Amino acid sequence: MKVDLYSEEEILKGCKKNKRIYQEILYRKYAKIMYGVCLSYAGDRAFAQDILQESFIKIFNKIQAFKSEGSLEGWIRRIVSNTAIDHLRRTQRIKNFLFEKEEIKEEAIQSDALENLQTQDILEQVSRLPDGARLVFNLYALEGFTHKEIAQKLNITEGTSKSQYNRARKLLMTWINKISA
Repeated sequence: MKVDLYSEEEILKGCKKNKRIYQEILYRKYAKIMYGVCLSYAGDRAFAQDILQESFIKIFNKIQAFKSEGSLEGWIRRIVSNTAIDHLRRTQRIKNFLFEKEEIKEEAIQSDALENLQTQDILEQVSRLPDGARLVFNLYALEGFTHKEIAQKLNITEGTSKSQYNRARKLLMTWINKISA
C-alpha cells in the first residue's frame, strides 16, 4: 500500500469516518517515526511497542478533535509523548527512579567525541539512562519542555526535574567519553 498516494486531508477525512483503510494508511505513514519517540521514552523495544499501540488507539479515538490548526505529525507526537508519560506513570517506573540518588563525577565531553559517534550510538546511550532521568531528558532536550512544564506534567518539583536532567547529562557525558576513547 502506497501511503504517499493519499493527501493528509484525504487520510484525515477517512479516519474521521472510522474507515479502517485510512487508519492503516495513517499508521503506516507515522508509526516508524513515532516508534522512535516511544523508544526514547521506554528504553526497550517491547515497552515502546506497547506505548505505540496504545498511542494509535488514542489517536484514532481522538481524531475528531484534530482541527488542522497545526501539523498532524505534531499533534500525533504530542499524543505519543503523553501516552508514554502516562504509561510510565501507571507502571510506577517514574516514582522508582526519579528520587534515586547517585553521585556522578562531572566530566566534559571530549571535543572530538561527538564527531566520532553516529546518531544511533547516541540514542543507544540515551536508552541506557535510568527511566526517570531518561524521561526528563527527553522532555527537556528533545521535546523542548521547560522544567516548570515538566514538573507540572509529571507531578514533581522543578528542582527534581533539573536534577534528573543534570543526572542524565552527566551520565551521557561519561558514557560518550568512554565509547569514543
